[in-house]
Amino acid sequence: MRTWTGLAALFALTFWLGSCATNPATGAHEISLVSASQEAQMGAEEDKNVAASLGYYDDPALQTYVTQVGQKLAAVTEEPSLGWHFHVVDSPEVNAFAVPGGYIYVTRGILAVVNNEAQLAGVMGHEEGHVTARHTAQQITRSQIASIGLGVGSILSSDIRQMAGIASSGLQLLFLKFSRGNETQADELGVRYTSRANWDPREIPATYQALARLQAKSGSAVPNFLATHPDPGNREETTRALAQQAIAGKDVKTLRVGTAEYKGHLQGLVYGDDPRQGYFENGVFYHPGLKFQVSFPSGWKTQNTKSAVLAANSDNSAAIQLSVVATQNTSSPQAYVQLLQQKGVQVNGGEATRVNGWPAWIGTVSTQNSDGTTSSLALAVVQRESGSYYQFLGAPTSLGNTFLSTVQSFRDLTDASKLNRQPNRIRLVTVSRSGETVQSVAQGVSGLAVSVDDVAFLNNLQVTSPVPQGFQLKVVTRGAP
Repeated sequence: MRTWTGLAALFALTFWLGSCATNPATGAHEISLVSASQEAQMGAEEDKNVAASLGYYDDPALQTYVTQVGQKLAAVTEEPSLGWHFHVVDSPEVNAFAVPGGYIYVTRGILAVVNNEAQLAGVMGHEEGHVTARHTAQQITRSQIASIGLGVGSILSSDIRQMAGIASSGLQLLFLKFSRGNETQADELGVRYTSRANWDPREIPATYQALARLQAKSGSAVPNFLATHPDPGNREETTRALAQQAIAGKDVKTLRVGTAEYKGHLQGLVYGDDPRQGYFENGVFYHPGLKFQVSFPSGWKTQNTKSAVLAANSDNSAAIQLSVVATQNTSSPQAYVQLLQQKGVQVNGGEATRVNGWPAWIGTVSTQNSDGTTSSLALAVVQRESGSYYQFLGAPTSLGNTFLSTVQSFRDLTDASKLNRQPNRIRLVTVSRSGETVQSVAQGVSGLAVSVDDVAFLNNLQVTSPVPQGFQLKVVTRGAP
């Protein structure tokens, strides 16, 4: 028996070593439990999650422009035929991220902070570096190996094969932090691809300077890019040194910066939260697009995402979530609850009722968690129009009247001043005379929606910095009230 066990372990070890792959970006031989085809399928699945949970920014011209920059970079990577995809995410967060298979995302928030095409190329080149160096596959492989305690004999078990598969949920790949070594390598590759594609890599350090300023502006809060891309050191200095190495022997006059063209694509870019997709004001959530409003408990923390509206008390011991669920398979709230039962949700009690004239069901349910435990939730389902349900979930179930009051506050939005709220937008102001500073130009802008300090930050300048005649200064102006 021991002999067969030893042979099995030896066979497993042989299989494991046979799973070594050559990293396309570095040429190094690495153990990988994730194949290139699995990475491609992971990316396709996660792309659907991004579209549904975060959403893409509706500006075809900007999308085309970002894709052109991304494809030009992809052409000089080690995997030009990967089948790359590029998207502008409709989020005010300053972030960029990648998922396996060549899916690259930049938020409109980071586009507002970047000041020229070369800097954009640096950001996207960094993300493409994560893909070509197969950093996600490395992270998954390390996680799988750690989860089996380096037990070579169990490599071929069904559990391990399942873990080596492609399933993912909740955008987990997007928030899988890379290591500091991964970040150093992605910085190197980002500079490499930027210079290969003939953009000036010396512009890249300014992006990290801006991110550092953003962190300083927000106190202890860390910008999303830095939260998911741990800083391996002084990135500004590191990328400056890498850029100098990359341009050695090149005619720097031919290197592209692309300031005017880049800024031209920012004219009218939505800045900050977009009220048309819902916004909070004095504890009330208004959604002009869907024309409803709902009041959440006073003093609770709130957050609006594309897929749900969330509210929680100060210590996160109680929370309420509102989401819109579209289904053509049910005709009433009761039928919708029955559908949940068919999917394994246990109904503990409830009844049909009405909320401001709409058919509804309010009660409590239990769900089975992946770890085997059970969660009890308050549930309210309101049918406002055919084919869709407004679903309220509350925890703990002892919320009682707090949960009911929130549900019963759900009503039509008819106030024109709330319905017509428009977002703030980036506007380019051309400096008309010499001797101006960021402060003097910004203070002369009608309808300025941000502070002068914020204007200086967006342009990576200081408040007192002189701006030459003809300079295009990015400002933010208010949308219609």
